[in-house]
Amino acid sequence: MRSIAAVLALAAMGASGCGYRVSGHADTLPQTLKSIAIPAFSNITSRHQLSAKLPAALTREFLSRTRYQVVPDPNEADAILQGSVVSYNSYPTVFDPVTGRAAGVQVILILQLKLVDRVTGQALFQRDAYEARARYEISVDQVAYFDESSVAMDRMAAEVARMVVSSVLENF
Repeated sequence: MRSIAAVLALAAMGASGCGYRVSGHADTLPQTLKSIAIPAFSNITSRHQLSAKLPAALTREFLSRTRYQVVPDPNEADAILQGSVVSYNSYPTVFDPVTGRAAGVQVILILQLKLVDRVTGQALFQRDAYEARARYEISVDQVAYFDESSVAMDRMAAEVARMVVSSVLENF
């Protein structure tokens, strides 16, 4: 008897819903939106490599996680995601105690983002100071040392794309 009451109580709680949802799965954009264009990002920093990688990373993320088609021509899209890299700062976070060289780097990126309905011009999502952070490690062995920044920029672009797509979908 007691186990039946417990099962019924759990079923009642489950049926009532608690209001929670899993992050990254909401879509607050209009249902009429079917396609998005992601043109090249502008960049006022000295790190142009990242602004070149972001549109491709965002395209991959939108295609893999959403129902939207990403089109190359903004004139054929329902919405256009405009972006600009406005700040890029990096600083060492970990130092090798033997050589004193940096072994870890923290990157802080500030973006301006705006998803615009192409027909109405209405902003569907806008962040003027979207902050993203990432870390990467640098080899301290001088024989094995190579510039990790290109690989780190690929990882950072993918990480930023995941955050941006979640933010756009949830309008957060």
